[in-house]
Amino acid sequence: MVKSTSNGPSSREGGEASLRVNGVSRSIALAPDRNLLYVLREELGLTGTKYGCGEGECGACKVLLDGVAVRACQTPAGEAIGRSVTTIEGLAEGERLHPVQQAFLEAGAFQCGFCTPGMVVAAAALLGLNPRPSEEEILAAMDGNLCRCGGYLKILDAVRRASRSPGSKGGLSP
Repeated sequence: MVKSTSNGPSSREGGEASLRVNGVSRSIALAPDRNLLYVLREELGLTGTKYGCGEGECGACKVLLDGVAVRACQTPAGEAIGRSVTTIEGLAEGERLHPVQQAFLEAGAFQCGFCTPGMVVAAAALLGLNPRPSEEEILAAMDGNLCRCGGYLKILDAVRRASRSPGSKGGLSP
């Protein structure tokens, strides 16, 4: 049995539940061994969220859960029931990129791109809470997100750019 949370109903193995992902309610199967990353990638086909280490160490699987960056590989799917999940696919508004996505593009803050979704989500979470973070706050928020290519300077530049973008509130749009 998936444990009940104060934010949503409990579900039994083999049962179905509704999960709100990127503003859309989706029906998912729940089982105690399913983490949020598995559900997003395998059941819902949202492959922007990456499987990196599977141990919560690399940050490639980060998504927003009620606006807070979490490691989807370590989050039981049942904990997301009754809450809002935003993946990298849900940050843009139609053709208009999220300010962090735009800043990553302008700064060339990706090489292979594997870490980029987790980095963008972590930055969006930071700027959603603090639109004008200090250098120390940026470094703390991005800590735990690994870039296998070593593109950290451009990644940090992109977060700084996003925090300075005109009219940006940093995080999710209202």
